[in-house]
Amino acid sequence: MRIANISGRLTLVGDEGGVDVETASAGRFGPDPQAVYEQWQAFREWAESVPSHGAAPIDDNALGAPAPRPAQVFAIGLNYRDHAAEAGLDVPASPATFTKFPTCLTGPFADVVLPSEYADWEVELVAVIGIRAYRVGASRGWDHVAGVTVGQDLSERVVQMASGGQFSLGKSFPGYGPTGPWLVTPDELADPDDLELGCRVDGHEVQKSRTSQLVFGVPELIARLSAVLPLLPGDLIFTGTPAGIGATRQPPQFLRPGQILSSHIEGVGAMANRLIAPPT
Repeated sequence: MRIANISGRLTLVGDEGGVDVETASAGRFGPDPQAVYEQWQAFREWAESVPSHGAAPIDDNALGAPAPRPAQVFAIGLNYRDHAAEAGLDVPASPATFTKFPTCLTGPFADVVLPSEYADWEVELVAVIGIRAYRVGASRGWDHVAGVTVGQDLSERVVQMASGGQFSLGKSFPGYGPTGPWLVTPDELADPDDLELGCRVDGHEVQKSRTSQLVFGVPELIARLSAVLPLLPGDLIFTGTPAGIGATRQPPQFLRPGQILSSHIEGVGAMANRLIAPPT
């Protein structure tokens, strides 16, 4: 199953287009894409029998973040060995966790304003929680995931490294969390633990890896995080980025206004965000 946020309305996505959930369910499920995660099990059961007739074409520019207002957004640093190596750092013994504040989230084809000359890319698999998880073992981790989506953990490197490390601030400028194009449930994927992901800047490949290379995969992240605090329906986990970021290149390479940042994950979909200068 795939669900999308189309012009702020919860939509089932199929081969023929999108079906508006509120209309198709006769109001049983509302239009708010975020609210559905609180009813995830009932929604899954209902969605399995929804016919595809009446589907409408999907306009990419109308797509928003699949989970636009999560209570919590977790992000994991140094979660690929090659990325830790390029940064000259050891792989952490436990997940290096920070947050992206929810106001940074934006859609998969939205324009993103660059606040400075030091904006960097980080393509990531993003897991969305569907069932509350607290003190959950890794063997049950995927049971608590509604689905996955493509994400970019955009990072303003000067702010990020200021004052000993302002990770959450440097990664939370408006638009610094594009996600989409939709949420895909794990059963739609041949192997949700082994997906190719990558990104390009103006068509030039800058990152490419597989999620099987994660140090802490999705089930382990859910176990480690939920050992400390509850993960709530609709929460996001940005699972980390592979090697290829701009800051570690020689010379460093950062994003510029006018460029297109394209991101993809196998079996999930692709995003393309145009980068623009701040208003004068």
